Amino acid sequence: MTSTIAPKKNWTDEEFMALPQDGHRYEVVNGELVDMGSSGALHGNIAIILSSALFSVVHAQKLGVLFDSSTAFKMKNGNRRSPDIAFFSKERLQGMTALPIGFLEGAPDLAVEILSPGNTVAEMEGKIEEYFANSGRLVWVISPTQHYILVYHSAQEPERLLKMNDTLDGEMVIPGFKLPVADLFQPLNF
Repeated sequence: MTSTIAPKKNWTDEEFMALPQDGHRYEVVNGELVDMGSSGALHGNIAIILSSALFSVVHAQKLGVLFDSSTAFKMKNGNRRSPDIAFFSKERLQGMTALPIGFLEGAPDLAVEILSPGNTVAEMEGKIEEYFANSGRLVWVISPTQHYILVYHSAQEPERLLKMNDTLDGEMVIPGFKLPVADLFQPLNF
């Protein structure tokens, strides 16, 4: 569940980066510092499975850089958003020889949001709108409990609903990436 923990203000990069490293994830939304809470085991497992699969393709083809949920991105309106998994293409990083200590400007090319029990429809719609308003190209919203993925190419509405028998595709954003949706939702089998 997300909660506002500080009064509304214009947050500087320095102030946001100086927040305590207390195990919480924060975003700045409309001037308010929002505690995104902690993710559960199912959420974290899906994130690592998908991150690993994405990394193997992104790294092998030198397509760009992947980021985890602790990375915030600075939106045009000053908001700092932290998708569960993010990808910036090498084209967007041209001219850089190293990543900044601070924030990259704009939304990632691919933003992945894994739903948590406390997420609201309005919250997810707001994030998706912001990603596309800030140069985002592809958004995947994953439901860990209902085993589906919504694929967005714009903030209007999802273009596709992927279920267990479908394949997740990186399309033109991460060419060559394909993953059976069922791979994200496997029961434990030791």
